[in-house]
Amino acid sequence: MVSLKILFVTPEVEPFVKVGGLADMVGALPKDLAALGHDVRVICPAYGSVKRVGEWQALPDPLGVDVGGAAQWARTWQTVLPGSAVPAYFLENHDHFARPEVYTGPWGAHADNDLRFAFLCRGALALCEQLGWHPDVIHCHDWTTGLLPVMLNSTLRDTPLGRAATVFTIHNLEHQGWVPERVVNFARLPWSEMARDGITSNGMVNLMKAGLYHSTKLSTVSPTYAGEIKTPEGGFGLDGVLRYRAGDLVGILNGIDDTSWDPARDRFLPAHYSAADLRGKAACKARLQERFGLEVRPELPVFGVVSRLASQKGLDLLADAMAGIMEKMAVQFVLLGNGDARLENDFNWAAGAYRGRFGAHIGFDGALARLIQAGSDFFVMPSRSEPCGLTQMYAMRYGTPPIVRATGGLVDTVENFNEGWPDGTGFVFRDASVEALTNTIGWACATWYDRRAEYAGLQQRGMAKDFSWRASAGHYVQLYRWAISARLGS
Repeated sequence: MVSLKILFVTPEVEPFVKVGGLADMVGALPKDLAALGHDVRVICPAYGSVKRVGEWQALPDPLGVDVGGAAQWARTWQTVLPGSAVPAYFLENHDHFARPEVYTGPWGAHADNDLRFAFLCRGALALCEQLGWHPDVIHCHDWTTGLLPVMLNSTLRDTPLGRAATVFTIHNLEHQGWVPERVVNFARLPWSEMARDGITSNGMVNLMKAGLYHSTKLSTVSPTYAGEIKTPEGGFGLDGVLRYRAGDLVGILNGIDDTSWDPARDRFLPAHYSAADLRGKAACKARLQERFGLEVRPELPVFGVVSRLASQKGLDLLADAMAGIMEKMAVQFVLLGNGDARLENDFNWAAGAYRGRFGAHIGFDGALARLIQAGSDFFVMPSRSEPCGLTQMYAMRYGTPPIVRATGGLVDTVENFNEGWPDGTGFVFRDASVEALTNTIGWACATWYDRRAEYAGLQQRGMAKDFSWRASAGHYVQLYRWAISARLGS
């Protein structure tokens, strides 16, 4: 097969800048695509907080970006994705990207996000022109890149770049990028795009809608989520657009970097282990209990949580269920996360009320997250909505059966335990209720105490699952070729 030239335009990329799972995808998928023989490159802003991992080199020529009343300029830094030869370019501009935050500051979303990310879109295309490298397909990610397909379909349609197909991935439809109309002039777009079947909604520009209407093909991060977002309940006002584009929308399950997330060689763990020899997991559990000030008792099951503290993640259900769980079950809990102030207070309260059995770390610590995955006996993820989710895959990889609600990518990755049969990798419940969550944790607890051989089977089946990006990369290549064929035929 002919190799493709593939450009990723993204607001985040691991390990340089990360807010969520989008960064993990863009940090991993291009490497697997390159391993298949494709020419893949990544473009991202150089925020003030960007981590300069590896060797960075500034390109000799400044980059002129055709936005606003006159051309603006950027300096381009080049490096590679770690462990690969995939070029990664970072656009440096003081006005748009010098601040450390990606999307929001201390007082909420940046008021100039429309200008910042329009600059990213046009800057990415300008860099391609400067390099003399014209991609076959441009892979755009979430609302921040929604204007790039509009540019290719309008002002740049008759240029060499205008031949490029676009694939637009929806990572989380809830975040849509509502911005003022001024971005139309700033991005040098025709005002004819300000239409109901274009980029406008209620007198504002909706950047997610722009990407949905103008991209050649659409994808999202799990098959189940692809169905959910076409409904009024899951579409956040864009379900009509997605039903209109349903023939061009596919759900491709996200993967994980299984070379980094590997309990047999994870450098953040006090002991290593594998499916063939789980003895090191006990040492990880003891260290986890010590780290959170819990009683070091191997016979008690430890339930772990690593999450943003928000109602979307179902953490209010866990907070409301906690007193009943801790008073009725012989269990321990550890929690890592931050977010909603009320939930932070609730879990801090639980850590004080159930000292020695419940531990909470409010904040984020990547090394501690890995220890929780390895040292816990169960991983709790009661999300109301979860486009894909990665932490449940990490948990299974680390021999920690997950407890999840039946939504989005959680349904697509966790197989429900079937007592008495060699089936399942975790525990799945349907109702977003305190009762359903409590009962499922009780079911897991009973499995731990009464059916240890079946618990061991859950661990083994979870660790045997292949959640790497290799399979998903093949599906994306098929999608890219489909998009290219559609673009050239349009």
